[in-house]
Amino acid sequence: MTKVRIGITGIAIESSTFSPHRSTVADFHVTRGEELLARYPFLREDRPSWTDDVEWVPLVHARSLPGGAVTEEAYAELSGEILDRVRAAGNLDGLFFDIHGAMSVVGRTDVEAALAAEIRAILGPDVLISASMDLHGNVSRALATALDLITCYRKAPHTDAWDTRERAARNLAARLRHGGKPKKAWVQVPVLLPGEKTSTRLEPAKSVYAAVDEVEALDGVLDAAIWVGYAWADEPRCQAAVVVSGDDEEVIATQAERLAKSYWDARRDFAFVAPTGTLAECLEQAVASTARPFFVSDSGDNPTAGGAGDTSWSLDVLLRTPAMVDSDLTTLYAAIVDPEAVATAVEAGVGATVSVELGGKVDSGPHGPVPVTARVEAIDAEDPVAGTAVVFAVSGLRVIVTARRKPYHLESDFLALGLRPREADVVIVKIGYLEPELYDMAADWLLALTPGGVDQDLLRLGHAGIERPMFPFDAEMADPQLLPELL
Repeated sequence: MTKVRIGITGIAIESSTFSPHRSTVADFHVTRGEELLARYPFLREDRPSWTDDVEWVPLVHARSLPGGAVTEEAYAELSGEILDRVRAAGNLDGLFFDIHGAMSVVGRTDVEAALAAEIRAILGPDVLISASMDLHGNVSRALATALDLITCYRKAPHTDAWDTRERAARNLAARLRHGGKPKKAWVQVPVLLPGEKTSTRLEPAKSVYAAVDEVEALDGVLDAAIWVGYAWADEPRCQAAVVVSGDDEEVIATQAERLAKSYWDARRDFAFVAPTGTLAECLEQAVASTARPFFVSDSGDNPTAGGAGDTSWSLDVLLRTPAMVDSDLTTLYAAIVDPEAVATAVEAGVGATVSVELGGKVDSGPHGPVPVTARVEAIDAEDPVAGTAVVFAVSGLRVIVTARRKPYHLESDFLALGLRPREADVVIVKIGYLEPELYDMAADWLLALTPGGVDQDLLRLGHAGIERPMFPFDAEMADPQLLPELL
């Protein structure tokens, strides 16, 4: 059988328009050639048989830790290379478009749709384009129209991320051999909720997303997907969406409406993935509890949702809480990005006492830099993400400070700095819902509703560009029709 040629490209970032952080080219890890192919487990050794008659054409892919909006200069450089490489790729039968779906660019809206349209203009109408997305991405009509196949994760936390990418590529290869372009039934749902209220660990999201597998198994259906949308960007596309694709128009339209209505009907039942409170309330409960380690999420500045990572509001609270600094408790705080403070610590060396103005230099809205006098307890100058990470000790409080933004999701992240989270009393992490390893480690857990660029209290952020009415901004709005459109 003649091999089909499938290109691979994309830009993947989740961008908070409420964060003052700006994402530049330096924030992206860019892969090309064999390094890009090696990114995908299903394209390494022991490839599945469905890849046998595919010639994979690696173009260029850029991915970044979530952050603030991408600068126009960075987007022009990254998208320009994508378009140039698509033009130079020769005849392609298909394109695997690996994106997040919540990229914002300063001065633009719906940028993934615009990029997909530019790629479509180069490839022409007959080349099939298949997108893999995060379920916290957004699907406008323009994006759904520019793509032939489109799917997203079905788990939050995203334990199925690589399964989803493989499904998007596998479906593309299959449709290039047989069936061609599927029909798509698309409908948006006027609901905008944070991921911490829509985790598939809990009801109602658990059942809502379980129905996606049921729909996909029906005759006439190729794929089904529900997008929660991205809550911390202020664009009309930011809302939930459903796409069901296949060859039976009646079935896919009926099932898209079914999934959309199930999401709408559950809108008031979505609840935070853990008990919540102010940071002070959460700390009080953590101290009083006998559960160890006790985790607290500093959710408003979560760098894996787009927070700047240097919001110092919570650090100020910790330093003014006697149980955190004037007791026998061991408390870990991960982490604050502050390259100036890291440089001071490195120059002074382990064991030295330094005075720094910590955090609040990028996102100073909630609180400015916090004066800290601390002992330098550890330095890791070879962290592949943070660049350099240091530990500042203030009595029983250990504060991780990084030269570059880094989320702390793994036990190994702490161990690299000589910190043992399993033996700590309290662990405070800039995160929303706990990632699997931390979730399994936590004896108990609370979600602190703290300020920052990814504030969980959406109503106080000040959205002005989203479509209205929308739940929960218009809590008593009338039921929408939710009639899918065939694209």
